[in-house]
Amino acid sequence: MSDHFFRLLKCTALLAGLCSLFPAAVAQQDALVQHDTHARPSVHAPQNVSEPVVWRKAPIRILLATGEERLVHFPGSVRVALPPSLASALRVQSIHGTLYLHADAPFSTTRVLVYTQPEGPIYVLDLEAVTGGVHALPDIEIVARTPQAFISGTKDRGRDTSPWGYVALTRFAAQTLYAPSRLVPHAPGIVSVPVAPNPVTLVRDCNVRAVPVAAWRADGFYVSAVRLHNLESRPVTLDPRSLAGHWLAATFQRNRLQPTRDALDTTTVYLVSDRPLDAAL
Repeated sequence: MSDHFFRLLKCTALLAGLCSLFPAAVAQQDALVQHDTHARPSVHAPQNVSEPVVWRKAPIRILLATGEERLVHFPGSVRVALPPSLASALRVQSIHGTLYLHADAPFSTTRVLVYTQPEGPIYVLDLEAVTGGVHALPDIEIVARTPQAFISGTKDRGRDTSPWGYVALTRFAAQTLYAPSRLVPHAPGIVSVPVAPNPVTLVRDCNVRAVPVAAWRADGFYVSAVRLHNLESRPVTLDPRSLAGHWLAATFQRNRLQPTRDALDTTTVYLVSDRPLDAAL
């Protein structure tokens, strides 16, 4: 089996534990969505926020939308070594520790080195620009190490850690959507990402309607919650291998949907990716 499948099993076990903490909330939500499949949770993207990304000497992946400027903030002044292949596709300005990146044309993942002035770490960025489906990307705030506020119940024992792995992001999304307000975690470093509540092509081989309801991003990862509604007159068993798109992990609230118009014909899938939902699709 693939690593992604084992991640799914791990996340599914986690989600089963979460649902046991607030079964009434999940049952109530599933009962509501059969009457209003267009309903969305009240999640709003914050304005003028920067997303923290911890520098751990590994390349930092940055997605750009053509025609839109994205800012990347560094701890100090920097200069950029732009490869010749990007000379006509990317405009870059460096002002007081902030890079202003503007992609004029799409390009595949390209490595760019950013030098700290006068002497300091050399940051490695993997830049990619796409056209369509990506808008209003947040600024990126590159920090030298993990802030203590990011660490949940642990101490830094000589190496950088972050709680925002696949399991933690899935847990956060599930609790935010379904748990009682007293159980919703306080999560510094994670920001909501706007998604369009329009049906997307996600599930192959069966007639299941998929509608994004919310998304968040932290530490270079995205987690998107997508509501799945069975439109067939027979039960459907969901399989992560039948999902269209490029996902690091996928976790179903329930992986079996009852026939349409049944109280259990709807569920939610949590998708972890390294880019926004539309781009991953």
